[in-house]
Amino acid sequence: MKTAREMLLKKGNTIYSISPDQKIFEALQLMAEKEVGALLVLDSGSLIGIISERDYARKVALEGKSSKESLVSEIMSPNVIYVELDTSTDECMALMINKKVRHLPVYDQGKLAGVISIGDVVNAIIDEKEFEIDQLVRYITDSRR
Repeated sequence: MKTAREMLLKKGNTIYSISPDQKIFEALQLMAEKEVGALLVLDSGSLIGIISERDYARKVALEGKSSKESLVSEIMSPNVIYVELDTSTDECMALMINKKVRHLPVYDQGKLAGVISIGDVVNAIIDEKEFEIDQLVRYITDSRR
């Protein structure tokens, strides 16, 4: 079974972040530039929140706020759900479904190690299933010889 560590090894551990006192528009620009759906909100190196495209859609666009005037801190989600490196893909998926989140920061002994998305978890689960299918096909093919 794969873990958050293996997902980060495959995708990389680049962390895109923004500070809480930056404008929402800057966050949107960075997300577009880096082609990501969320940014970690760091204050003096500490994780204090996460801002996603969903936060923008629900808390700016629908409420008529200005992304060029409002701050990231006004719309970020402050209660960040996270996992450790040894968390399994199944545990990550269950957590994302139950908590309705699409991004999980990954920690390694209290230090931020990266971020995984729902897409990363789905791809890891697909990889696991393909491996299992290949093993079963080999077993069946070998047993017929």
